[in-house]
Amino acid sequence: MKNIGLGNSYWNEVIKVLRNIIPVYDKVNSAISLGKDNQFRKEGIRKSVFPGNHILDAGSGYGNMSKLVLDIVSDDVTINFYDPLPEMLAEIKNRFKNYNSSYFLCSGIFEKIPYKSNSFDAVLCGYSIRDSIALDESFVEIHRVLKKNGRLLIVDLGKPDNFLARFLVSFYLKYFLVIMAFLAAGRKGLPFRTLYGTFLRWPRNKDLNELLSNTFSKVEFNKKLMGGAIIVIAYK
Repeated sequence: MKNIGLGNSYWNEVIKVLRNIIPVYDKVNSAISLGKDNQFRKEGIRKSVFPGNHILDAGSGYGNMSKLVLDIVSDDVTINFYDPLPEMLAEIKNRFKNYNSSYFLCSGIFEKIPYKSNSFDAVLCGYSIRDSIALDESFVEIHRVLKKNGRLLIVDLGKPDNFLARFLVSFYLKYFLVIMAFLAAGRKGLPFRTLYGTFLRWPRNKDLNELLSNTFSKVEFNKKLMGGAIIVIAYK
């Protein structure tokens, strides 16, 4: 399983799209996930984040994963928001002004995380790790910055192993996603069609599980919606 990820060229295209959809990002994400996005985030967070933890919210966007941590786990956490788009990070201060937790901002990519080894209790990737340039390199870097027994939480699209289920998920992403995005945000939602391209480059669930198992000591792989959504916790 070599060269899994978006690659530099397509990654640059995806980043341009993400930059353009910032104003409607949350609204469309909720619509195209059929309102399940936060439900899956909460399920994973409750099992992988605990009071007193130092967290890396990787591919944080506006910080949706971390906001749920503060709401349902504890505000006794330290958060490092990490995203390739400074424009996303610029919204963090306003969105987290009513919370007491300590947080820091940094912009960069999964493949080169600018933190010391053994720094974090948990790394959260909510609908973000799929946009890696090179997925195997990303997992190695995340493993490096995790403390001993640290957890990587992935909440994302799944790519079913079963052919029929994979066809149905693919059909939804290719055709119905654009309709849902348009209904949620008008023409501003149409660029979300790029998500289908990231799905095509995303490994099947069994291959993702194997890739994680090559780096992490234990992987808990939970499939939802016929395998079209996944909640994964990988332990260092």
